[in-house]
Amino acid sequence: MIRGIRGATTVENDSEQEVILSTEKLLLEMIDQNHINPDQTASVFISVTPDLVSAFPAKALRKIHGWDYVPVMCMQEIPVEGSLPRCIRVMLHVNTEVKQSDIIHIYQRDAVTLRPDLVNNSKL
Repeated sequence: MIRGIRGATTVENDSEQEVILSTEKLLLEMIDQNHINPDQTASVFISVTPDLVSAFPAKALRKIHGWDYVPVMCMQEIPVEGSLPRCIRVMLHVNTEVKQSDIIHIYQRDAVTLRPDLVNNSKL
């Protein structure tokens, strides 16, 4: 069965280094907390808010050992007025037998405001 594993983070500035490092930190925590290996990952979608244009955050996944062949796509979030600025969101599509309620979704920095219900119920 394929499950979606969500994650999000924010950056202070729109710089290539900060976007890639923040995305890498988020991905590593998502992978670690959910015990994911690349072979069980069908694909990864990464979105950014319209105010982030300095880098493709997918570059962060390519820095992680063993993730060279996992399909990844970057896209822009819908520019909804009042939405969280400088936000990077990740959706990992993973083949797993883990129950939906046991998936650990990761929210870092200001992105914890997106889903406080999941952050408060974190299994960390």
